[in-house]
Amino acid sequence: MPGIVVFGRRWGIASDDLVFPGCFELFFRVLWWIGTMILFTYHKGHFDCNGRGVLHSYLVGLLVVLALIILSLCATVYVSAQGTITNPGPRRSMPALVYLRALLYIPELVWACLGAVWVSDDSKGCDPATVGAVIAAVVASWIILLFTAIGVVFVFDPLGNSRPRPAAMEPLGVRDLQSNEGTQFFSTARSLAVKVWESRLRLLCCCLPQDESHRAAFSSISQLVSGFFSDTDLVPSDIAAGLALLHQEQDKMERSRDPEVTVDHSPSSPIGEDLETELEKAAHCMQFAAAAYGWPLYVYSNLFTGPCKLSGDCCRSHAAEYDIVGGDHLGCHFSSILHSTGLQYRDFIHVSFHNQIYEIPFFVALDHKREAVLVAVRGTLSLKDVLTDLSAECENLPIEGVTGACYAHKGMCQAAGYIYKKLMNDGILNQAFSIAPEYKLVITGHSLGAGTASLLAILLRNSFPTLQCYSFSPPGGLLSKALADYSKDFVVSVVLGKDLVPRLSIPNMEDLKRRILKIVSNCNKPKYRILLKGCWYELFGGDPDDFPTEMDNRREEELSQPLLGEESLIIRHSSSYQSLASDDSPAHTAAHLPLFLPGRILHITEDGPSRRSCFSQVRYRADWSNEMAFRSVLISPRMLADHMPDAVLRALSSLTSDRPFPLCPSSLNNSQHNAI
Repeated sequence: MPGIVVFGRRWGIASDDLVFPGCFELFFRVLWWIGTMILFTYHKGHFDCNGRGVLHSYLVGLLVVLALIILSLCATVYVSAQGTITNPGPRRSMPALVYLRALLYIPELVWACLGAVWVSDDSKGCDPATVGAVIAAVVASWIILLFTAIGVVFVFDPLGNSRPRPAAMEPLGVRDLQSNEGTQFFSTARSLAVKVWESRLRLLCCCLPQDESHRAAFSSISQLVSGFFSDTDLVPSDIAAGLALLHQEQDKMERSRDPEVTVDHSPSSPIGEDLETELEKAAHCMQFAAAAYGWPLYVYSNLFTGPCKLSGDCCRSHAAEYDIVGGDHLGCHFSSILHSTGLQYRDFIHVSFHNQIYEIPFFVALDHKREAVLVAVRGTLSLKDVLTDLSAECENLPIEGVTGACYAHKGMCQAAGYIYKKLMNDGILNQAFSIAPEYKLVITGHSLGAGTASLLAILLRNSFPTLQCYSFSPPGGLLSKALADYSKDFVVSVVLGKDLVPRLSIPNMEDLKRRILKIVSNCNKPKYRILLKGCWYELFGGDPDDFPTEMDNRREEELSQPLLGEESLIIRHSSSYQSLASDDSPAHTAAHLPLFLPGRILHITEDGPSRRSCFSQVRYRADWSNEMAFRSVLISPRMLADHMPDAVLRALSSLTSDRPFPLCPSSLNNSQHNAI
């Protein structure tokens, strides 16, 4: 549904988005009106105090204004609840109701001022309860006006007046702007959208230095974000409704799917190591990947004991005992790494907490238990790391001996290059292997650190043929197919459940957008019912919706039209809409190079129903998978929780031991007893 058009511009809210805010305000206004009526009736309209005439006029006027507002809210809620997302016809009167509601703010503002004047000048001698009631009414009026202003700021669309309305003689829908004028207009609108997003990023990252690297990152990220939904007429609530419907559809398909067969060995492993051995190695390396996050994750994972353990070590000087670089002035990060890994000061070769865009923290240590020189790369923990994550365009990464197109995620590719130069040019690895020449090289990391570690392993592979890399929850949009196949010999990726990040890539997001458009276009329920059902389903479960459709009898060519509204502002034909009629249309991916997960993929999933009580035991199973199983985003309440490093660590630990975890599955799905 296009954003509603009022006051001469498009807003980031649709005409069917006013049901919930309208109901909330209506409930509040009715209580307010009842309270005011009780006060007025109790005094029978006569007040024995100074300014009683002003008070009488104020209360009568307030009752009238509140009654008018209540009536307008009732009409707004009723009209907004009509129709569907793609059928706004029953809501044609919504702009008029918005104008009426905006007009009623004027008398409310006047009465709020009148009440404030009476309280400050003429309230002497009045009943304290009456004065308190008037003060409460005045404060409530100003709070509502303040929240209304904040809401207007949130739904304001800077591009709302940059797209002209369709001409009167044109059919409502997609304007055929194949002319030079149309092409020039779209180019101008797209450039303006990029500038708007770039300004937002600069405001969000105002604390970061505005140097050339940051400006380049802002520009590339702005182009990526501004272009994602530029060819659709969706507002945020439409996307939320689409995600709710998509989650139920995916669950319905999952319940009807045949159980998969567990594979005990990696189908592509040249050495045939069994699953249990790889799980033990992965569980061990995950401790270092989690430790790289420093004290924030350590305290989060040990809320009661963590602060006490670190308090004695922070601020203590160990500068002479290890090589540490930047960002850990109090020593809390390094102390948490010591507690998490169980290593000694002397086991660390290099520790760097230096953090800039494309430059992320890492440490190099001697792992005597596994006889390895271990490089652990930190995941996303700062705004600079987020900019590195979002620099998602492709960058060439030629590797000797690899045939085919070699490219990778730009941000992580540059981060891997930074660490590679530090390890090789600064002699860090030479120093480590001079101490333990018989040890092998192992690289690990989680999330951003996982992607960077995988690319670093690819860069170091020719120099260290026996190296191994354990990549936990790596991003899906990381490697080209050639590099992904090359990395299968030495990289193991571990993915937990329905983690979003390993399924996150530009082609996957384009596919998600296409599926949202299709399912929203097909549903014939009003948006408020979709959202209510979606919230209930996420919180309490139940049976997925049956997805009734209003498009079964529509002609196929109509599927290529945008989500129509009375003021549709789509200005060009969209591949997203053209692919609605086909589940496998490649139109939406043609502009983006495919990227894949690194190495062999070890997928950990819950064995049993996904919803269970806090007192039931949760068991995990681990299977070898392949990159094609992660070519689609799965919608789930756990899509973010499954990405957390402590959740991955607990899942791996539970798979390799019989130790129970007495935590509720709803809290990061921490299991009690799990098995392979």
